[in-house]
Amino acid sequence: MAQDILKELDDIQVASLKSLEGVQDEAGLQAWKTGNLGKSSPLMQTFTQLGKVEAALRPHVGQTASLVKQALESAFEHRSQQIKQASLQSNLAGEWLDVTLPGRQPIIGRLHPVTLTLRQIVHIFGEMGFQVFRSREVETDEFNFELLNIPAYHPARDMWDTFHTTVPNVILRTHTSPGQIHVMRKYCPEPIRAILPGMCYRYEQMDARHESQMLQVEVLVVGKHITLGDLKGTLIEFAKGMYGENVRSRFRPSYFPFTEPSGDLEIECFICHGKGCKACRGSGWLEIMGCGMLHPTVLKNGGYDPEIYSGFAAGMGVERVAMLRNSVEEIRYFYGNDIRFLEQFS
Repeated sequence: MAQDILKELDDIQVASLKSLEGVQDEAGLQAWKTGNLGKSSPLMQTFTQLGKVEAALRPHVGQTASLVKQALESAFEHRSQQIKQASLQSNLAGEWLDVTLPGRQPIIGRLHPVTLTLRQIVHIFGEMGFQVFRSREVETDEFNFELLNIPAYHPARDMWDTFHTTVPNVILRTHTSPGQIHVMRKYCPEPIRAILPGMCYRYEQMDARHESQMLQVEVLVVGKHITLGDLKGTLIEFAKGMYGENVRSRFRPSYFPFTEPSGDLEIECFICHGKGCKACRGSGWLEIMGCGMLHPTVLKNGGYDPEIYSGFAAGMGVERVAMLRNSVEEIRYFYGNDIRFLEQFS
């Protein structure tokens, strides 16, 4: 019995080492290890037969089996190193890297021109003591229209093409003016000097001057003895800060349901200097924002007594201000993701 096991061990060693020479990759190595050193391999099965060997020869047979196992393990490790080295050399030959080549310079990002314009707007109003407040973009019909003196039957609702949601009376806000009510109800009866930037949404035909999504800034002042002179002085100061000290500006009558009286602030066309051109449509002036004194109904809905308090509001499109400031002809350029256009701003 002992001689049979010893001969079997010798045959296992010779056959295993010969088959190992034909292994060429990692997958083959693992398969060889399982078949020759695994629990079910012929070598490991010989250890279960030691109990049948004569007691005197049992140590010699066990030692021989252990030596065969060690030899196979050593051969496996050696072949594994050979295959890894060959794989490394193959990768180096096929995927070499020239460390002497100059590195790729990282691209330094820039702020978007609309972001730059918004920051300038915030800076100018900040120097005049205004604080920045954010209000929600998903609004109720009540805050977006009703509390701003625009009831359901009011023809002024035709001025806004509204995006409605599947929830009744919940919409995407069409302007930043609903923020007026939120701020007034939060701080009443304290005086307010605030700007409210944020996105607005309107179902409009997109062209050179209109987008379905736009960034606006709402200006709100509430207090005692606030007059039309305060409105004009504040907005003229803003125009100078944005377009230069020598900019000429004017106010023209307009209409907004939530202000009375209402107007538009215009600046002299920076291209034709008031002579009339394509940019200003021959008028010599460019509108930059709408404005007006707060309607008593809006003040009352915000919690303020219109007999004691007064105020003014204004609203501007940031993209439009950026267009006028940088002589950009189309609003669509700002969101076209054309790097050639965006890299012009720093």
